[in-house]
Amino acid sequence: MNRLEKDILGILQADSRTQAKEIAVMLGAEEQAVKDAVRAMEKRGTIVKYTAIANLDEEEDECVEALIEVKIAPRSGSGFDGVAEEIAAHEEVKTLYLMSGAYDLLVIVEAHSIRAVSRFVSDCISTFDCVLSTATHFILKKYKIEGALTSKRDRHRRLPVQA
Repeated sequence: MNRLEKDILGILQADSRTQAKEIAVMLGAEEQAVKDAVRAMEKRGTIVKYTAIANLDEEEDECVEALIEVKIAPRSGSGFDGVAEEIAAHEEVKTLYLMSGAYDLLVIVEAHSIRAVSRFVSDCISTFDCVLSTATHFILKKYKIEGALTSKRDRHRRLPVQA
């Protein structure tokens, strides 16, 4: 990845709505060069998806998100990849990472209830013969999502002092 692509990617990661014309001005580059670089990154799979970061904590629509730690014994022939691909195929799974440390996979799921998450763990993840253990953590509140603070409160305001 060249310097222009890295700079463009940084801008798009901060705000994916930034237009090629704006990026060109910001970087002192030609608009067509920016468009070509973006197309090339999309084609290579460097840019996977453009998305909006949503803070739904204040919305009426109830949704439960959970982080599931999964410890597995790698399968012969496919290692972690085969199990990860099967887990990732489920609609509830929003994100899936191979991790170092105490567990192997981190699965982030979204469902309509705690019971639905529980069923997903018991009916799906725990049924794999290579799964050794799981630990489920429910997200209670989000303070920061993908680098963006979720609260608009004035964080620098001093607290009142009473004498």
